[in-house]
Amino acid sequence: MTLTAILIGPPGCGKSTIGRLLASALNVDFHDTDALIEARTGEKISQIFVDKGEPWFREVEADVLQREVLNAQGVLALGGGAPLSETAQGLLKGQSAPVIFLDVSLATAAPRVGFNRDRPLLLSNPRGAWQELMDKRRPIYEDLATIQISVDAKTPAKIVDEIVELLP
Repeated sequence: MTLTAILIGPPGCGKSTIGRLLASALNVDFHDTDALIEARTGEKISQIFVDKGEPWFREVEADVLQREVLNAQGVLALGGGAPLSETAQGLLKGQSAPVIFLDVSLATAAPRVGFNRDRPLLLSNPRGAWQELMDKRRPIYEDLATIQISVDAKTPAKIVDEIVELLP
């Protein structure tokens, strides 16, 4: 068995929530790269950014992503920046599992993210930083996606139903 689905998107799109629900609906395992990084390092991602910096975090993230893409079974949710490197993009494009871009607007993401919690890349001018991240990342998310779903104004259950209908 291989991966059933890979979820990508910006902070606040619901990758972890949707991933858990989707895995449950499909009766498969759920994996989250951010949770795996925290388990591996024993630190919250926000603390890793403070203590070791983004470059170190991205190295660990790339290693976790490669291991999960090659070995995991079920649903895999990626951190928002995980698919940005060329190596990660090559890994994702080489998968038979659908890559699902959970697209979200700033208006929907803002209350979910809170912009004052553990989002190290959003600490200064959070709304502007989120929009800038999304402007840079959107073309990559769209290029990688085999399925794109707008999550605005939809319940998690409705999003999962949509994904299940679209899965091969």
